[in-house]
Amino acid sequence: MIRRFLQPGQRKGSGTGYIPIGYKLMLSYLAFIILLVSANFYISQTMYDESMRRQTRKNIQGTLAQIRDNVAYKVDDIVQTSATLYNDSSLIQSVKRMDERMDNYNRMNKVIIPKLESASKAIGLNLRLSVYFHNKSLDEIYRLWGGREDYSEQTYNVYHMDRIYNKRWYEELPEESYNKTMLWRQVEEDQTDGRISLIRRIVDMGNLLEIKEVGIMRFSVRLSELFESVDYKKLGEGSTLTVVDASGNVLYSSGRPGGGVQAHGLKTGMDPLPAADAKNNALVLEEQLPQQSWRLVAEVPLHIIEQEAKRVRTVFILICLACVILFVLTGFLMSRYLSIRITKIVSVLNAFREGNLNKRIKYRGRGEFPQIADALNAMGEDIEALINKVYLTQLQKKEAELEMLQAQINPHFLYNTLSSINQLAKFGETEKLQQMVVQLAQFYRLTLNSGRTMIPIAAEIEQASAYLDIQKVKYGRRMEVAFDIDPDIWPYETVKLILQPFIENTLKHAWSGDRIHIRVLVKKEGDTILYRVIDDGLGMKPERIREIFDPGDHSHVGCGIRNIDERVKLHYGPEYGVSIFSRVGIGTSVQIRIPAKRRRGHRSDERKTEQQGS
Repeated sequence: MIRRFLQPGQRKGSGTGYIPIGYKLMLSYLAFIILLVSANFYISQTMYDESMRRQTRKNIQGTLAQIRDNVAYKVDDIVQTSATLYNDSSLIQSVKRMDERMDNYNRMNKVIIPKLESASKAIGLNLRLSVYFHNKSLDEIYRLWGGREDYSEQTYNVYHMDRIYNKRWYEELPEESYNKTMLWRQVEEDQTDGRISLIRRIVDMGNLLEIKEVGIMRFSVRLSELFESVDYKKLGEGSTLTVVDASGNVLYSSGRPGGGVQAHGLKTGMDPLPAADAKNNALVLEEQLPQQSWRLVAEVPLHIIEQEAKRVRTVFILICLACVILFVLTGFLMSRYLSIRITKIVSVLNAFREGNLNKRIKYRGRGEFPQIADALNAMGEDIEALINKVYLTQLQKKEAELEMLQAQINPHFLYNTLSSINQLAKFGETEKLQQMVVQLAQFYRLTLNSGRTMIPIAAEIEQASAYLDIQKVKYGRRMEVAFDIDPDIWPYETVKLILQPFIENTLKHAWSGDRIHIRVLVKKEGDTILYRVIDDGLGMKPERIREIFDPGDHSHVGCGIRNIDERVKLHYGPEYGVSIFSRVGIGTSVQIRIPAKRRRGHRSDERKTEQQGS
């Protein structure tokens, strides 16, 4: 199996410290939506609030106009009733005549009283008609009014003028203008009874050059009946409706106690009321009553308008929240749809960067993502093919270099061995000679190994042992070798010829005196196989170790060690290879680290061995 690995300086994984694209899309979309919805809410709410205020003002103004028309209608009825007496010539002639007692009785009962009674009942209001005549020959007809309203309405009373000569209201009656002079005022018992009176003269127009007063007529009507339509409830709770005369006096008020225009201290001749009273936080509107100097003033608290505005604002907020939730959910789904696809692409690119070129992605349908996926898949296949080609080329190159190194080493080793055999033959040591020849044959049989690169660990140890056996014939007791082998390593395989070169290197360079001790250790640690060659020779300086693994230009120091290290890395990856630990004068420990990989067919070999043993 070919291993892919990171090049120096590469980082594993996609890294941290950045915001994923899904969050970026979601955050930007959310900011846009919140800004858009907030602007829409503000503009819509402002426009609606202004429109609602205008509409509310218009509605209140319309209600005031209806109330004004209703009051004006009743006032006009009273004025028209008084005009029937004002323009009744027969009544005026009857009032002017100075007749005897019997004639006076007849004119009173047949002319004056029927006309007065008819005028008091002419309209649906409960009128109390009082007339004052200069002619004392006419009898007074009246009733005494008590403090209680236990009297009947739509009544008439006849008095003599001397009863009102000194009355202020009579003195303040304006100079007569035909059919125009009249006065609305609370006189006599009106204030205590909650009434108001229309006061007019009865005049004789017989002499065109002179208007002669023959009497005074006073139509008294209840304020509650005249201003029945002046009801604050038509404008809303907390409102006030007030009728003010020309002098600024309040004639009638409907609404909260102490409210209304009384609180504004209206005076004669003051400017029209403002559109809004900031002190009382109210909207103030007014209407002029026709044919009178009265004003109808409405005071509406702004909180009535604000209540509706708050209700609409709440509805707007709920709608905006619903829109935000809907838009966020839509944005989340869209962002998730895009981020999943982009994340897949990033994961494939990271896998490529880490050396895993087998990862693929696939998207259905048409569009940019399927095209990107196809391009990435094709790129992965191309890179994988290229890496395989380069890897195989490099592996072949290293194998050729190793074979070349072995070809350089083996002749020298063979020459020394044959020289030793010659010496044994010369001195007649036939047994040692035979043993060396057998060990030499076994060594080359294991070294050739049918041209295979991967061999069992047992074969690698056997090859090193055969080499040492040959050297023992040469060095005898000057060389002591100890093997420390972990039984767990037998099922595993290794790259061939990685142990013997280090033993040979020890025998060539590590002698310190005439004796040397070598310990060969092979064991399994987790998922790793460790080879160690330990000697008590000269040792090496740190500078020499660094030069072996990082040689300068044209340096041949440690060429064999570097070749074995690179060969192991090429087969197993950069985390495996050779490491050297040494101290001058104490010795050297060389460690070779490879992964624990079981041999192919090891299980079947074990079963065959068990069957043969049984």
